[in-house]
Amino acid sequence: MANQLYTKWGKQLDEAHILQEYPRPQLQRESYLNLNGRWDYAITPTEDIPERYDGSILVPFSPETVLSGVQRQLQPDEYLHYRRYICLSREFLQGRCLLHFGAADQSCTVYVNGEKAGGHVGGYLPFTLDVTEFVHTGENELYVCVQDLSDTSYHARGKQKLERGGMWYMAQSGIWQTVWMECVPQCFIRELKMDADYDHAALRLKVLLDPGDTQEDVCVKATVSFAGEYVTEKVFHAGKTASVPIPEMKSWTPETPDLYDLTVTAGEDTVTSYFGMRKLHVARDGKGILRFFLNNRPYFHNGLLDQGYYPDGLYTAPSDEALQYDIRKMKELGFIMLRKHIKVEPDRWYYHCDRIGMLVWQDMVNGGEEYNMTYICTMPNVFMWTDRIVRDGKLKYRIFARADKRGRDEYYRELKSMIRHLYNHPAIAVWVPFNEGWGQFDAARATKLVRKLDPTRLIDEASGWFDQHGGDMYSIHNYWRVLKIKPQKDRVVALTECGGYSFRMEGRSYCDEVYGYRKYYSKEELTDGVAGLWEKELIPALADGLGATIYTQVSDIEEEVNGIVTWDREEVKVLPEKMKEVNEKLMQQFERTANE
Repeated sequence: MANQLYTKWGKQLDEAHILQEYPRPQLQRESYLNLNGRWDYAITPTEDIPERYDGSILVPFSPETVLSGVQRQLQPDEYLHYRRYICLSREFLQGRCLLHFGAADQSCTVYVNGEKAGGHVGGYLPFTLDVTEFVHTGENELYVCVQDLSDTSYHARGKQKLERGGMWYMAQSGIWQTVWMECVPQCFIRELKMDADYDHAALRLKVLLDPGDTQEDVCVKATVSFAGEYVTEKVFHAGKTASVPIPEMKSWTPETPDLYDLTVTAGEDTVTSYFGMRKLHVARDGKGILRFFLNNRPYFHNGLLDQGYYPDGLYTAPSDEALQYDIRKMKELGFIMLRKHIKVEPDRWYYHCDRIGMLVWQDMVNGGEEYNMTYICTMPNVFMWTDRIVRDGKLKYRIFARADKRGRDEYYRELKSMIRHLYNHPAIAVWVPFNEGWGQFDAARATKLVRKLDPTRLIDEASGWFDQHGGDMYSIHNYWRVLKIKPQKDRVVALTECGGYSFRMEGRSYCDEVYGYRKYYSKEELTDGVAGLWEKELIPALADGLGATIYTQVSDIEEEVNGIVTWDREEVKVLPEKMKEVNEKLMQQFERTANE
């Protein structure tokens, strides 16, 4: 029987102030109206507007969550309806009015005052609707209709499964990130594109406007400051890339996460943003071994798998403090990287990684039809040689659950959108197009596209197995065997998943079932097990070319009790000082090994 757990932030939830923080820190304006809170909801068998509603739901928590107040699983043949009335003042309604959704899972249609304003397909990425022609001063009605096919279709779904169990988790649906409005001038700043030209101590900045045909006629002024002090400014035309010199440049690293503030004015519109100066690439150390480099020095990526689930909010953190907790706690324990696994978080999570100093490996969310787990999971674990010779091209579409062309096309649209959406965050170091064959197809093509869209970051082409011999790393998932590493000629060796040691804490667990790769029964035992992995396998492998490790995982989730912290975040399951000690030992040994 499931045990409903709460985080401390969920217990203290203030319904009048749900996730009120500005949701888009890298493109921020003064105009801001947060629409989180109580909405009417109904679940019906048709998409017709319901005659009556079932009650109220606390947005942005999915109806499956306890914090939503609903706790009902939306089925693929059902529709979830939302309604809310908002009062808009004449002072707010200046220029054009934009309605933003952080994410709604999976597809939705939006109406404003009875008129269709637009819609969106894809449960992990934000979307914006221009609702200027539909709104007026006074009371306005917002209505949203959502359908979620979950794991019964080809859409991106992540770890969600209607029949949860093991490494697959409870499905969630509907609006799960902040809903908000802002008003902008007729010609406004739609997007900033920022690249750190580290070797030349300059920021390469491009400002894109809406409408786009006005770009060349508008001058942009960009002002850079650091810690409140003026640094420099540049005037240039919108739509053109400008090089903004940064005198006495400060480098961004996990140890020194220095960020510059940026104010951009174009015509009547002004936004504030920020950026970090850092460089990522692959090069050889003094012994000729390929390594990851950060700011022209060998740098070891020591991290954890981070899935971003909460017992009371599922995909949605109960508060901004909760969103920061995992990042800060793992940093305290000596980790400097998180692999965001099969999920795209709200912008504020990446913002916290930027300012706290935490490298991010960002997974693309998996999709496709039903997976053949014997082929994509059991076979690579039992017959390890298969994971390096199997091709994932046209002849393998069906066995990799990618027979439907609509799903393959949608994957590429969403891959492009994700990279564009997250591009400016300095913390993001690696893109991961595919994981363990889950809906994998034409990985070499995906890598080529990612490289074109973002040549500044690294790529883990096919994390774990079904390697297509591309990307920047020879990617290994190892849970069962003694680790054996040897340097590769063309890629860095990266242990992109390992560990998964389980320890079920009574009273802090979702259920009696235990899913993990090795069982322990106390904090002391678990700590010894993890420390033993570091000292016996990971640290000795540094000399053989190991360039990154990712331990599974940050937190427990449902029956998967292999977290460093419990699912409710109430207990750290390892002894902190010992964990920090072995992490420091690993990083120090890497420094000696890679810089000899």
